[in-house]
Amino acid sequence: MDKLIDKLLILMIALTLYIPSVDHIYMVIPILIAVLLSALLSYFEDHRIILSIYFFFIIICFLESSFLFFIPLICYDILIFKIKWIWAFALIPLVANSNEILSLNNVLIIVFLLLVYLLKYRTISLQSIKKEYYELQYNANEALMQLEKKNKTLMEKQDYEISLATLKERNRIARDIHDNVGHMLSRSILQVGALLTICKDENINQMLISIKDTLSEAMDSIRSSVHNLHDQSINLKTEVQKLIDNMEGYTINFDYDVKTSPDKELKYCFISVVKEALANIIKHSNATKVSIVIREHPGLYQLVIQDNGTLVSYLHEDQIQDKTTHAIKKGIGLKNIEDRVTALDGNINMSFNKGFRIFISIPKK
Repeated sequence: MDKLIDKLLILMIALTLYIPSVDHIYMVIPILIAVLLSALLSYFEDHRIILSIYFFFIIICFLESSFLFFIPLICYDILIFKIKWIWAFALIPLVANSNEILSLNNVLIIVFLLLVYLLKYRTISLQSIKKEYYELQYNANEALMQLEKKNKTLMEKQDYEISLATLKERNRIARDIHDNVGHMLSRSILQVGALLTICKDENINQMLISIKDTLSEAMDSIRSSVHNLHDQSINLKTEVQKLIDNMEGYTINFDYDVKTSPDKELKYCFISVVKEALANIIKHSNATKVSIVIREHPGLYQLVIQDNGTLVSYLHEDQIQDKTTHAIKKGIGLKNIEDRVTALDGNINMSFNKGFRIFISIPKK
């Protein structure tokens, strides 16, 4: 766009010099030819074609002096060219035809040519500055995106570590309550029971019974709180990773993409399923690679476990495939998996094509 504006400006100035100096009826032809050649110079990028057009115009200038006024327009694309000083050839027809046009016009054309050089240099410099600006802007945006990505990753890692530390602390508190307060309450209940056995006073016995009931109620309340704290302290990703770490000799790819905290029932279900599936792989499969995917969707949780074992070595005496119906008689382990998933209103699909694959989806509550 900058070059087009420059050429329009150069053409207007060239016309102000050309029109007063020419008065024959064919004066429009040099204008059209100069504009056409200038457009071709802007269109082509091949240096050989550009030079061919340029020297063609110089030859025309020798034949017709009217074209001399458009030398600055044609030289615009030759100035600051790969071949330096190639634009100087345009001065040859200007000198050769100096007798046919006024000397003042010769001087104006040369001065105009110098101004065109400055205009071309300014445009190239401006384009270079714009290019550097856009590159800097692009690099800055790219760096900003990378920084935001790293910041997001750090925040997620920090949130995960905080959540994991919170769960560990809950588990520690539950363990301390169970080991200390729970044991003391149990001992107190036993002591009250022993006093009830040896005490014969009815009034005292009634008071001891009341104390025992209160202690029993406190014990039940603490037991319930301990179980709740323990259930909340279970981290699904950590527990599954522990099971994976115990699998020696296998290449296991674990993909965990869960943003929210699932219910304890779903945690226990997925942990049990992974444990049973890995146990079956160890016992009945010749697999070397295992893939475990736990993913959260807007309306459900998904668990996919797959290995690269073969069907023959995986199936055993309580898992026989019917060759006619392709139905699989599932063993106790796989039946337990189905029962756990069904209890949570989930769906399960198992296949043995190119390895064992279990696909489970459980809706959110």
